Amino acid sequence: MPEGDAVRRTARRLARVLDGRVLTRTDFRVPQHATADLAGATVLETVSRGKHLLTRLDTADGPVTLHTHLKMEGSWRTFERSGRWNPRSHEIRVVLETDGPTAVGYRLGIVELLPTSREGDTVGHLGPDLLGPDWDEDEALRRLRDHADEPVFEALRDQTSLAGIGTIYAAEVLFVMGVAPTTRVGDVPDLPRMLRRVRQMLDQDWSRSNRMWVYRQRLCRRCGTQVRVDQLGPPGMERPAYWCPSCQA
Repeated sequence: MPEGDAVRRTARRLARVLDGRVLTRTDFRVPQHATADLAGATVLETVSRGKHLLTRLDTADGPVTLHTHLKMEGSWRTFERSGRWNPRSHEIRVVLETDGPTAVGYRLGIVELLPTSREGDTVGHLGPDLLGPDWDEDEALRRLRDHADEPVFEALRDQTSLAGIGTIYAAEVLFVMGVAPTTRVGDVPDLPRMLRRVRQMLDQDWSRSNRMWVYRQRLCRRCGTQVRVDQLGPPGMERPAYWCPSCQA
């Protein structure tokens, strides 16, 4: 599943091609919005909130937000006016056309249209966004410490505590900090430093520009020990926690 840095890149790409443009045609290929038509609406902006994308539009009926989520396999692609794309692809969920570029959403896990004033109904449950302009470290620490008895790997991935971290960054920051994923949150030596480190990693697009230390590695890149993979999380929602038994003992 794309994490906060990848979702922010997607938001920025959509903003570059759509912000300020008028939609000439829209196509929503999901049952709940199959008859929606936003032609004539002006795209105001696209922003990310954790792993969520919010495309805000000015319509004749007032401000509307297109809320999308990539989930495991979704993506947004943009095409110039002369660019070729297959309009009959069974993977398409949303098409936003302008008199210039077109944005196409494929295999999106969530597609929702709602009044912009009700965005809180969709993303209001999220914790502080590590990449957001309103990042609040004190609030994030308070929420994490409310889960003092939980494994830190699970707590970091809980979007109601922090918005934007998934399995990749949870594994990598725990490795960098020398903390095993099953360590109780209350036993982590320096939570503030951990948050600052993972925020820096996300901001620098760590997963894009660096080879992983332990995530999906066979051997630890630091010491050569075989990487261990534990399935952590509630039943039916387990996720792989990659870690080095030597460096994170």
